[in-house]
Amino acid sequence: MRLNPFFAASMVAIALLSIPFSAVIAADAVTEKTSESETAGDETHRLVIQVNKREEDFQDHVLANIVNLQKHYGMDNIEMEVVAYGPGIWLVTDKSAFLKRVESLMMQNVIFTACGNTLDTVEETSGTRPTLIDGIEETQAGIARIIALQEQGWSYLSP
Repeated sequence: MRLNPFFAASMVAIALLSIPFSAVIAADAVTEKTSESETAGDETHRLVIQVNKREEDFQDHVLANIVNLQKHYGMDNIEMEVVAYGPGIWLVTDKSAFLKRVESLMMQNVIFTACGNTLDTVEETSGTRPTLIDGIEETQAGIARIIALQEQGWSYLSP
């Protein structure tokens, strides 16, 4: 079977034209990835983080995530609020295993908020209200605080 010379030339032209096009697509994909990492710090990001577990491994992980995000976006390009409720309330008390780390992050403008309902419950059941770390904010309902921040456009993390 013999190919028509016009047909053979057309196939070669199509093949040659498709090479630069695929190279442009690949270059665009690389540019998009590079732009994403380069502009990670160009806008302010807002993140609310839920802490509702008392386990030290979990709390350590949350605090490490905060530091990693500060490094990634830059300290001035991310706002974070940690909302502690339920068993997670102990992260923000004077009994916290991470007292110094929490205080350090607070000096770096990370907001820590304690759930008033949880504090009330602990006081009712134990007879003593937990003492919060100086500077910890209190809200009546921790979950309601998370919802309010999400409604304002904040991203949400439940590690």
